[in-house]
Parts: sequence; C-alpha cells; structure tokens
Amino acid sequence: MKLAVVPPPLYSLTVAGCDERFPVNRVFCVGRNYAAHAREMGKDPDRDPPFFFMKPAAAVVDAAHPTCVPYPPMTKNYHHEIELVVAIGKGGRAIAIADALDHIYGYAVGLDMTRRDLQLEARDKGRPWEFGKSFARSAPIGALHRVEEIGHPSSAAITLAVNGQLRQSSDVSKLIWTVAECISHLSAYETLEPGDILMTGTPEGVNAVVAGDTMHGAIAGLGEIAVKVEA
Repeated sequence: MKLAVVPPPLYSLTVAGCDERFPVNRVFCVGRNYAAHAREMGKDPDRDPPFFFMKPAAAVVDAAHPTCVPYPPMTKNYHHEIELVVAIGKGGRAIAIADALDHIYGYAVGLDMTRRDLQLEARDKGRPWEFGKSFARSAPIGALHRVEEIGHPSSAAITLAVNGQLRQSSDVSKLIWTVAECISHLSAYETLEPGDILMTGTPEGVNAVVAGDTMHGAIAGLGEIAVKVEA
C-alpha cells in the first residue's frame, strides 16, 4: 500500500496586537524551577541543576481566547501548572547568558497540564515522564507579547485560580534559574531554533482539576488565560 504524503500540521500562537502568528517548532520545559514547588515535589532545590523535558508541538493550544482542553485518558490526578512562557525568535547554539535575552521573540502565560499519577509512577521507577507530561493539548498558551513592546519581565505576579479559588500565587522573580540562564544552559545541549517554546517552570500550589473546572491563569503585564476542562 502506498501512503499519501501529508504535510505535518502547523501549530501556531496568536501574537498580541497584530495579525501575524508565531509558528511553534518545539516545546522545552524546565523542571522544578521554583524552590517551593521543588520542595512540594519532594526534591531539594539547592542541589538540583536545571533539567528539561519536552512536549510535542501538538501539545500547544492557542489560548488567546477562552478555550477548552479535554480531561485526558488513563489518569485520575490531572494537575495544573501555571508558567511563564518564552518564545524564541532567533536561533543559536552555546548562547552566552549575557546574550540570551537577545534571542527572545516574546512572552506569554501558559499551562503545563500534567497527568501527575503517571508522572510520579514513572519517576519512582526511573522511567521517562512522557505519558505524564508529553501528550496532546497539554500546553494551553495565551497570546505572545513581543519583547519590543513589553521588554523582559524580571518581576511579575504569577497566579492560577480554579473556579475562582486561588491555587497558585508567586512571582517570576523567584525562578531558581533565570530565563537567560535557562536559554544558555539548554543551548549548550541543543541548537535552539526560531519557533521554539520554553516553559520556565511552575510555582508551588499545583493541584488536581476535574471535568467542568475552569482555570484562570495570569502573569502581570501578560494578561490572562481561561481554560475549561471538558469530559
């Protein structure tokens, strides 16, 4: 049987204030990048160097407007993680920390949705996190705000509420590894490309959501996203 050649789907994000869209290439995620969250996950933030995992481009959901994500199969513990999202506009390898911010196109509010039971089971068995983290529609991301319009947020309140009840509340200034440090460290292992997305980690307060719940995530200066969990 001869298979038809079908071009891969293109995933993209809204860019605030203009008609252009940002095409998504790869999604890199920083693990345990807030000290309080590292502790709530049972890890020591003072000794762990930065580490990364990936989500597929199919994980990305354009959440510039209120949207929905499905409750995924094979989990009974589906968690929210609010994060500062970085969009790479200029590629590079072995990028110096002093030059890292020059490679950023913009910033957004995002969610790293997690099948926590599957992630922890894999972690405890020394297996990859793929089924816990790297699944379709697990990364709702709001509109990207371009650097030339907002600069680089070094301090900004980051919050997540579920059905109006505050669950996560911190500040991006509390990142263990700064955005520049994350970009520099990652680029030592992998040449970054335009269209790459970096999710910078979540603060403490992660918890479960169920079908029917609505999450409101916000970062000061980057707006808010509203995401409902569907059955």
